[in-house]
Amino acid sequence: MTDLLALDEEPEAADLPVAAATAEEKYVAHVERLSRQSVEKNFDPYVDIAWDSPEFEIRVDDPRWAVTAAEIFGETPWFHTLSPAEQARLGLFRIASAMKLGLEFENILKRGLLEYAFKLPNGAPEFRYLLHETIEEANHALMFQEFVNRTGLPVQGLAWWEKVGSRRVVALARWFPSLFFLFVLGGEDPIDHTQRKVLRESDPHPLVARIMRIHITEEARHLSFARHHLKHEVPRLSPAKRVRLSIAAPILLGQMARQMLLPPRQIVREFQIPKEALRQLACSPEAIADVAESLHKVRQLCVDLGLVNRFTVRLWKANRIWAEPAA
Repeated sequence: MTDLLALDEEPEAADLPVAAATAEEKYVAHVERLSRQSVEKNFDPYVDIAWDSPEFEIRVDDPRWAVTAAEIFGETPWFHTLSPAEQARLGLFRIASAMKLGLEFENILKRGLLEYAFKLPNGAPEFRYLLHETIEEANHALMFQEFVNRTGLPVQGLAWWEKVGSRRVVALARWFPSLFFLFVLGGEDPIDHTQRKVLRESDPHPLVARIMRIHITEEARHLSFARHHLKHEVPRLSPAKRVRLSIAAPILLGQMARQMLLPPRQIVREFQIPKEALRQLACSPEAIADVAESLHKVRQLCVDLGLVNRFTVRLWKANRIWAEPAA
């Protein structure tokens, strides 16, 4: 069984110094290294997870799900009106919903990666890595769907109009790859941030912990590639595309982070969450700070790439995802 990434290891931490003369050579060496790591450290969800192990059993009435629900909803008075059984079901429903949303997001991601790879010339170093990442994302989808199936809950993912709109995101990989990879970071960074936080600060169900650790380990490469691709390509964009990217970034990232972190519509309906509780979950100072914190790496990247200026910073602040960058 392949070793998992240490929780305190950041996505870039596995990178070794590259003795390359130019930025182009460093970029190529980095992509090639990610491809090698995809071979050396990868997982098969039906080999590396003992789904039928007694400790991995999923029971809707397991009180550990109630603990999970309390970590998400516990600050709202509404949550404490629920019975222990309802709290447990809410916790499991939230985890299963997140996994369903995650696998549908990764469906969009895989299609975009293949769209981008389709136009690459022979010898492009990105081609091999993109196919490795597509395989890993397919395994993540299998892993998430297996968990959802074993809960027996009728969880849903994206709404139908979001699924239709996803085709436009896939098309970005062809005509505006930088915006597509910003979309990738907008979905993956908040989830990576949340999963690392959960594993550091709480004691989740063993099956959830196993899935999260596998996901974190492989997503480290995916995040690293997206960041390095943007560092490589954004300086080459035309002035017009740089302006479009700088305007789109805070709007896209704010929408993506909230979609990934806040309760989906189905849970609101299923558990009849009152508006006051929803406002607290979305608008409290703690909730706003958590969303902004989940984007701190991609926000810093946008600053470093010159995509944040005295005009566009207003959009970051309007979307409530701004924090002063590190010195």
